[in-house]
Amino acid sequence: MERIGEIMAYELSKNLDYQAVVIPTPLGTKATQYIKNSLVICSILRAGLTLHNGFLNYFDAAENGFISAYRHHPNNDDFFEIIVQYQAVADITNKTVVIVDPMLATGQSIVAVFKQLMERGAPAIIHIAVVIAAPEGIAHLEAELPDNCHLWIASIDDHLNEHSYIVPGLGDAGDLAYGIKL
Repeated sequence: MERIGEIMAYELSKNLDYQAVVIPTPLGTKATQYIKNSLVICSILRAGLTLHNGFLNYFDAAENGFISAYRHHPNNDDFFEIIVQYQAVADITNKTVVIVDPMLATGQSIVAVFKQLMERGAPAIIHIAVVIAAPEGIAHLEAELPDNCHLWIASIDDHLNEHSYIVPGLGDAGDLAYGIKL
């Protein structure tokens, strides 16, 4: 996941806005380009952490944000709602926000996180980076999110099953990275 995050960050960097700056060095000055808007990388906990690290390897001066979102099954059946419990997010006003989460199944978690973030301010632009997506989740994001959101996907799988899991998918990304939940 971390390596995929690095590759996705590189590709995303080609679409950011840059501004010319002159940097003083010990022997002179150097004209170069800096990212125009400050960058905030926001991970959906816990699965997003390994992908987040890949983005930080590339955007090492970025600010960080973390939000927990999970499926809550109140009736122990296939129906679920998304619960957003915890957030620690930098100020996002007029910044470029990158929401990272390895899996895009139904899209409900990303929409819930997006709504929570919008209560904290208005970013200039939002990028959403996922490793594996289902067509149903992509359609949900296209219907629910505004035009200043851009979706980056490494791979699109076939569909969601009757439990709303990606097929063929890879399993629970958080469990694969950190072990099963207690």
